[in-house]
Amino acid sequence: MELQISNLSKTYSNGVQALKNVSLTIPQGMFGLLGPNGAGKSSLMRTIATLQEADSGTVTLGDIDVLKNKSKVREILGYLPQEFGVYPKISSFNMLNHIAKLKGVSSKGERKDLVESLLNKTNLWHVRNKSLGTYSGGMKQRFGIAQALIGDPGLIIVDEPTAGLDPAERVRFHNLLSEIGENTIVILSTHIVEDVSNLCHNMAIICLGEVVAQGNPLDLTKNVEGKIWKKAIPKTELESYQNDLQVISTHLKAGQTVIHVLSDDQPDNSFTKSVANLEDVYFAEITSRMESISI
Repeated sequence: MELQISNLSKTYSNGVQALKNVSLTIPQGMFGLLGPNGAGKSSLMRTIATLQEADSGTVTLGDIDVLKNKSKVREILGYLPQEFGVYPKISSFNMLNHIAKLKGVSSKGERKDLVESLLNKTNLWHVRNKSLGTYSGGMKQRFGIAQALIGDPGLIIVDEPTAGLDPAERVRFHNLLSEIGENTIVILSTHIVEDVSNLCHNMAIICLGEVVAQGNPLDLTKNVEGKIWKKAIPKTELESYQNDLQVISTHLKAGQTVIHVLSDDQPDNSFTKSVANLEDVYFAEITSRMESISI
């Protein structure tokens, strides 16, 4: 099963055009949707999740018309939004049991087995009887995935799932998403480049509502291989370099500003070649798009 998005557009009542003719093919497995805050990622996810209408375009999941047959989509959709509330005084076991009942799992025995399985899968079994209000951020995120998995979904959407998690929780969450992605379509929407680099075989970069790059992360990285140059400079000289060269990113290191420049040739002998990575691809595409808007 594939998710096909074709020429999808959305403009809000305040005039903001959140999506501009977005077209993507998303196969089974982990798919990364990468972009800065305000790029249109959440608008796209909410549209796919049937939470808002599109102005134009089509979305199909297998043979299901997502925009016209919302109830059918919801039967096979698992959704973890960027922010979601929990009932603080209810245990995770009772909450999942309640959600399973709402999703049509009528047998008490089936619900019990399902909830136990999900709590074990998300490493929450040992805190199953504790109230959700006592959970850490990472535990709440894992609970969010557990509820999204109820009903054996064919499509799972997770929006900025690792924002605010500590390194250990991020690793646990990555492992969980990787396991889930073996058998279903999982869309990971994030602005964290490392998450996509570690988890996804396919991806797209979205900026200002438009898809500016898509493909395999390794293939996209090869497109800038040998074209990334770096140099440590005083911060006071940054503007001068930005005026003369295509500076795609800056990093602070040992009190100095390290710039990454995209260029087919070495800018001058003071620059050294840098091993290209997905972060370079991301910043190159974003800065190029931003510059085209400002011209």
